[in-house]
Amino acid sequence: MTVARTLTTVRRTLLGLLGLQIGLAVVLSLVDSYRRRGKKPKPFPVTGPQTVPVGAGEITTYTFGRDLYDDMLAAIDGAKKQILFETYIWKGDDIGWKFKTALTAAADRGVDVHCIYDGFANVVVSPAFKRFSPSLKVLRYPIWTAGLRFWSLRGYGRNHRKMLVVDEEVGFLGGYNIGSAYATEWRDTHVRISGPGVWDMKRAFADFWNLNRRHRIRRSERPLLLETASDWDPQIRIHRNIPRQWSFPIRSMYLEAINRASRNVWLTTAYFLPDQDFVDSVADAARRGVDVRILLPLKSNHIVADWISRGYYGQLLAAGVRILRFKDAMVHAKTATIDGSWSTVGTANIDRLSLQGNYEINLEVIDPAFAAVMEDVFRTDESNCLELTLAEWEARDLNRKFTESFLAPLRPLL
Repeated sequence: MTVARTLTTVRRTLLGLLGLQIGLAVVLSLVDSYRRRGKKPKPFPVTGPQTVPVGAGEITTYTFGRDLYDDMLAAIDGAKKQILFETYIWKGDDIGWKFKTALTAAADRGVDVHCIYDGFANVVVSPAFKRFSPSLKVLRYPIWTAGLRFWSLRGYGRNHRKMLVVDEEVGFLGGYNIGSAYATEWRDTHVRISGPGVWDMKRAFADFWNLNRRHRIRRSERPLLLETASDWDPQIRIHRNIPRQWSFPIRSMYLEAINRASRNVWLTTAYFLPDQDFVDSVADAARRGVDVRILLPLKSNHIVADWISRGYYGQLLAAGVRILRFKDAMVHAKTATIDGSWSTVGTANIDRLSLQGNYEINLEVIDPAFAAVMEDVFRTDESNCLELTLAEWEARDLNRKFTESFLAPLRPLL
């Protein structure tokens, strides 16, 4: 009886602590939401669209949503054969309707239009907005994907990808969701590519569509067929996380590049909740003399993620990593550039959900001209940052230290 009672007490204590941690997280979120009411982000510096030749094609970089949306909508309006559109969040606001109207018009004039959006991310979007013309082929990735196999981690990944492919000629990929706030209020990064890399984007879309087409709003058993690309571009690679296949190459891509770094690692991410091996790789790079800078939001749209991520700051600052906090607006970009030659832009944050949980897609580019553009973008963002020093971090008050430590066990959930 004594052992049984002890086990019961331990179990209740652990469940109680978990409940308190989740309760604190909920309270922090509610308080933060209340404080944000009516507040608008301030203007922030951006770099205009920059285009560089890479391999047999070109890459254009966007850091302001309005510029990106104008070019995406122009590509949709000019489509002649096929449009493949995929997004995590698709708001039912002015920008959301512009995309829905443009896609519907393209389908009505005979273009083959496929759309994918995530059901969970858009659960608060009006049901009226999510009613589509029969001319569109729409796949709503469902809120619950595990079915009866609730124990299988392969079935829990969200579809966090954002991309557009038009006529096998041009592709757009990056961190931007679709919505009016993202057009002017968030700092994000997207790219437009042409050349052989577009084929890899198309295949990524088709593979996801065919794997999940049973979830279509209007069912069809016909798969999305593809031809095989005749050319390879060794300077550009598309990496896809596929939870269903337990395949997460984006994390490995980052670790390999960081471990090879000899000059600089400049990394921008909306949420920084890595595993310890990732933290060790970043810290080791700084210790061997690499200029390591991590650019994060000063205050993100998820305050709990902010509190939990701070638990890594002490290790990183002690190793010589510079932590830069973007002020006055949400930086949502997921990018990195290393040694003036390697860069990535994509949808994956540096957190467990992105690196070991969700469907994600990142572009990897090995090209000095593109790396120079990414460094230029980073410097522009850095001009709007507050740097966190080790002395400042160690001097934070006891309440902050306690909250960070108390919430630390929630890291595996984010």
